[in-house]
Amino acid sequence: MYKAASFGLFRAPSALLLRASSAAPPIPKTLTPSSLIGSRSSSYSKSCSVWQRSGLGSCASWRYGSDWRSPLSLRAQIRSSAAVIERFERKMATVATENPFKDILTGLSKPGGGEHGKYYSLPGLNDPRIDRLPYSIRILLESAIRNCDNFQVTKNDVEKIIDWENTAPKFVEIPFKPARVLLQDFTGVPAVVDLACMRDAMNKLGSDSNKINPLVPVDLVIDHSVQVDVARSENAVQANMELEFRRNKERFSFLKWGSTAFHNMLVVPPGSGIVHQVNLEYLGRVVFNTDGVLYPDSVVGTDSHTTMIDGLGVAGWGVGGIEAEAAMLGQPMSMVLPGVVGFKLSGKLRNGVTATDLVLTVTQMLRKHGVVGKFVEFYGEGMGELSLADRATIANMSPEYGATMGFFPVDHVTLNYLKLTGRSDETVSMIEAYLRANKMFVDYSEPQKERAYSSYLELDLADVEPCISGPKRPHDRVPLKEMKSDWHACLDNKVGFKGFAVPKDLQEKVVKFDFHGHPAEIKHGSVVIAAITSCTNTSNPSVMLGAGLVAKKAYELGLEVKPWVKTSLAPGSGVVTKYLLKSGLQEYLNKQGFHIVGYGCTTCIGNSGDLDESVAAAISDNDVVAAAVLSGNRNFEGRVHPLTRANYLASPPLVVAYALAGTVDIDFEKEPIGVGKNGKNIYFKDIWPSTEEIAEVVQSSVLPDMFKSTYEAITKGNAMWNQLTVPATTLYSWDPNSTYIHEPPYFKDMTMAPPGPHGVNDAYCLLNFGDSITTDHISPAGSIHKDSPAAKYLLERGVDRKDFNSYGSRRGNDEVMARGTFANIRLVNKLLKGEVGPKTIHVPTGEKLYVFDVAMRYKAAGHDTIVLAGAEYGSGSSRDWAAKGPMLLGVKAVIAKSFERIHRSNLVGMGIVPLCFKPGEDADSLGLTGHERYTIDLPSNISEIRPGQDITVVTDTGKSFTCTVRFDTEVELAYFNHGGILPFVIRNLINSQK
Repeated sequence: MYKAASFGLFRAPSALLLRASSAAPPIPKTLTPSSLIGSRSSSYSKSCSVWQRSGLGSCASWRYGSDWRSPLSLRAQIRSSAAVIERFERKMATVATENPFKDILTGLSKPGGGEHGKYYSLPGLNDPRIDRLPYSIRILLESAIRNCDNFQVTKNDVEKIIDWENTAPKFVEIPFKPARVLLQDFTGVPAVVDLACMRDAMNKLGSDSNKINPLVPVDLVIDHSVQVDVARSENAVQANMELEFRRNKERFSFLKWGSTAFHNMLVVPPGSGIVHQVNLEYLGRVVFNTDGVLYPDSVVGTDSHTTMIDGLGVAGWGVGGIEAEAAMLGQPMSMVLPGVVGFKLSGKLRNGVTATDLVLTVTQMLRKHGVVGKFVEFYGEGMGELSLADRATIANMSPEYGATMGFFPVDHVTLNYLKLTGRSDETVSMIEAYLRANKMFVDYSEPQKERAYSSYLELDLADVEPCISGPKRPHDRVPLKEMKSDWHACLDNKVGFKGFAVPKDLQEKVVKFDFHGHPAEIKHGSVVIAAITSCTNTSNPSVMLGAGLVAKKAYELGLEVKPWVKTSLAPGSGVVTKYLLKSGLQEYLNKQGFHIVGYGCTTCIGNSGDLDESVAAAISDNDVVAAAVLSGNRNFEGRVHPLTRANYLASPPLVVAYALAGTVDIDFEKEPIGVGKNGKNIYFKDIWPSTEEIAEVVQSSVLPDMFKSTYEAITKGNAMWNQLTVPATTLYSWDPNSTYIHEPPYFKDMTMAPPGPHGVNDAYCLLNFGDSITTDHISPAGSIHKDSPAAKYLLERGVDRKDFNSYGSRRGNDEVMARGTFANIRLVNKLLKGEVGPKTIHVPTGEKLYVFDVAMRYKAAGHDTIVLAGAEYGSGSSRDWAAKGPMLLGVKAVIAKSFERIHRSNLVGMGIVPLCFKPGEDADSLGLTGHERYTIDLPSNISEIRPGQDITVVTDTGKSFTCTVRFDTEVELAYFNHGGILPFVIRNLINSQK
């Protein structure tokens, strides 16, 4: 029996609401930059503590009248509503008056006297089970204890976490309140759009729309996703920045408006760096000190690579933008208590082996082990051999190995990094003291107590060898010594993740062309894009300076990158530029064409920019399988560039090496990279730096002042950002002619009564997929193809092709994004019987049209649609548009073999039903072609649906089969009942005001 919950069905007693509103000071509109590190001493912090002292739990929770459980808990009692309300109000009057764990609230003394603050002491529980908990689970435990009010978070929830060894295998549900929310530019725009729309909806429903404000600290980083228009140029940064501001001025202005219209939101201006690196070097607190209460930093972010912060010992992972918005608005997150894989590291990396080689090895191991939906926690004596940057590199790629996060508990390496990056000695001292006192610090100089894990893996670092991954997936690791043979196997293999099916007689074909008056040639495997790109590696000085050393050695030996290779360097923060300049290595990177193009996402997100026309023509006219080599984390088909069918992930030094070689069809151990001075053959070993060489230049070039000066400049903004003017209004004035910011129809005709659950009746199959359909296949990403429905929409509104920009830059316009959904040029749809591309079959007529056009035909005729899919549906980046887009196309359900964690949650958040085939079954084994019509008979009463229940799907051909409904928690059922998470929040807020 679930305890009573509000969820908009009941409202809090007016006395409690009056008490809350009279006790809490107003929340300020701005954040104090100086309070970002270690504490937030703002009036907002004080208001939080007032709420806590007044017995109302976490900040403003009662004000928003929400509980993490669903209305299911009340259904059996609703028939006698008067009695229920009376009991409910009595409970409200007695529950949450004080934290039941108040007795373990303990002061943390300073060495010289006084207190750092107070904290909820885990040792104070005197429970031996805590000593066996993984450190990552202890963070969940502390959050539950601190936020426990026996209503939103109960003592039973705390017990579930303490008893993790026994409860985790049972997939129990727990509430979690992260300390903050992190928004990235591309996902931040739709989040702010949705907040603005929610304000409008509440305003239209006659409620106080100003209640829509983030209730936890929100860090929004405009990470300046640079379209690499200007590459080989000394002024590339300024030129690209000016282009970005010209193209995206409206989007940037909108976000600047959001920073003033919504309280508790910090916006980091464009040009500062990529969100994950800024989070690691600057925003990460490790321990919060909010008005004298100490607690661990934790964060959920709207980009899946939020996990990079786990390398700093901060629990963080990616969630959908929809889920993040709910967390911002005070909704506790409901999650399944995860299993934790213990990953033991021993030994030391060999000379010449990079952190990238390590992370690609770890990615392959964990993907094979199976860690989807789990935490991975690293431990062992090998930890001392890994720098913080190495750890962050491994943590960054958690989405690629499928884990919720790859966590590195705080130790002395973490503390040293905090000092290096400019955190004060006092702050670092407080962090260490708190974590030691609360059993969250690892001291490898002391005997280690045995911790329990769900399963175990082990890697001797000495076994790691140089490698790259590709040509189409990040976990398809290839040892460097096997690369040439693997490449030829890919040419031979049938089309697939490891195949291109190039006929034998065409594999050695050489295409000669004229490159600006000079002879040039390419063939299968020729490198045409070489990018040291942000995110995974640019936070790591060893590989960045290693790349500079490769460039220097090669230049001095007489090797240079061919001019038709599009080279670029996009650091994750200005700190990288500072240490590359101090070391003198940026000069040599420039000489090899690796000029700095900007600070943010580039090639990894598809912002590679156009190839030179002569190169593009040579590839297209001769069907060349051209290659890109990049130091990012994503290499899915069609993502990097439409003309590079082979894309390999590699360390920054290897990116430079492959750019110099000009091809991936090379055995670095036996074949020369090129011919240097005096006609001498130059080999890989001649240009590869030793570990000692790299360590020496890191030691002399990476200095704390670089971090301090870089991030002090962030708070001042830049000239272009500071010149943007925005209206001082809380409601946004939507421009119907805008092609960047558009009011979406999510709340059109919204009523106060929830619509209830919906089944699917006689639906057509819009698309029929196989395995590993990623969010890159689903969600609009990269450039807008000139013949696509999105291009047609923009052209009709007077936008020139040169100003199309990218899908990411237009995420605030649902009209563009709906047209770009399923628009990936590498989409493999079984309805097309072998043809690749963004089209599908309109079943009633048999016509082949763009997916958007077919979807609109079905919608106009009043027909529902579904999607059939294989395993790992929705893997890749956590993109809310991968769920928003299908919803706008009219998709009511997705039936797949399995789902990626975040994407399944996003589908639920948009009211789409996720269904899983039974083990051993899929569309093919059931004889489904996608030409059938599908009926999914879900009960119309939400009380008759339960998480994980089986339902029957019936087709018009007489076939029927059983599926599992993937509503995994009671909360998700509540969202579905309301038509999605955002309508649920609005109704909840309005009810709380009554």
